Amino acid sequence: MNRLLFGMILLAVGYLASSCTDDDEYTQGVWMRRSDLDGVARGQAGSFTIGNKGYLCCGYRGSNKTYLKDLWEYNMNGDYWTQCADMPDAAAGRHSVASFALNDKGYITTGIQKAEPTYLADTWEYNPATDTWTQMDDFGGGARYGALAFSIGGYGYVGTGFNDNYLKDFYRFNPNAAAGKQWEIVNGFGGYKRWYGTAFVIDDVAYICCGQNNNTLVDDLWKFDGDGWTQLRDIANTDSDEDYDDDYAIARLGTVSFVIDGRGYIATGTRSGVTSDYWVYDPDEDLWYGDSDDDYTPMTNVHNVSSGGSSRAYAVSFSTGKRGFVLAGASGTSYFDDVYELLPYEQEDVD
Repeated sequence: MNRLLFGMILLAVGYLASSCTDDDEYTQGVWMRRSDLDGVARGQAGSFTIGNKGYLCCGYRGSNKTYLKDLWEYNMNGDYWTQCADMPDAAAGRHSVASFALNDKGYITTGIQKAEPTYLADTWEYNPATDTWTQMDDFGGGARYGALAFSIGGYGYVGTGFNDNYLKDFYRFNPNAAAGKQWEIVNGFGGYKRWYGTAFVIDDVAYICCGQNNNTLVDDLWKFDGDGWTQLRDIANTDSDEDYDDDYAIARLGTVSFVIDGRGYIATGTRSGVTSDYWVYDPDEDLWYGDSDDDYTPMTNVHNVSSGGSSRAYAVSFSTGKRGFVLAGASGTSYFDDVYELLPYEQEDVD
């Protein structure tokens, strides 16, 4: 669906909302519950998408539990799960990893293991064609957790995070480079340090937002095209004379992101508490939609079940560019294994 059509749909939705009576009201977007994860409930896992299959790996399910290293494949077309090979014995169970897909393979790097605890820098490649793992070069920026990752232009990128200091560095990963030379630093990011931020990719351009630095939610938004960084409008009210951001309630940590038809989506996360809302980013306008007056359906209102999904943070997402899913996550000491898909062009009857 092209961007012009998306804009026309939003206008039509606005007209419909204005013509409804008090007994006939709608919110934008429909959440559909899909097949629960077959593995144990967890938060702070990693995920990546290859074709029409999503992969979930690692995670946390309580301080008295073993940190996870299992891998699960979700078939989006069939709506079912298959267990894949666990990460090898040489790879510690971990959570808060950085993960991305590149050239039909998945990558897990960094994170934190339970012993001591210890921050990690090892990098592992998963090949779904053979259901095998291969160790790659350790992450070039050193051990950390809560980093973010994305892939564009035939390379993977990992940056930010925490290693007893909040970080803002980025490194490029080339899986075809010789051993010992797979990571190289990428300079030029002028944004805030952060952990538990998020990144989404539209037309081979990465967009980076959210996260926390020194107990403060960061509100900057940046894009990276493989050659350089560009700062965009902040994701919070800037106290300017413009009113586009007056209702922004976007800044958060532990959120997830995905892309549908050339627009970026963020959902869930924590602000002053865990959330269930979603916001939509239009890169052509550099504007966000999903204001905080309940016009956009929260994940707590699910179409095909009697009760909605719980508010949560530290979930994961799958994104094909046409479909977006949110799954797992945590709220306090509760951990989740449920899966939801957002249908952004449909409307939810809230009557």
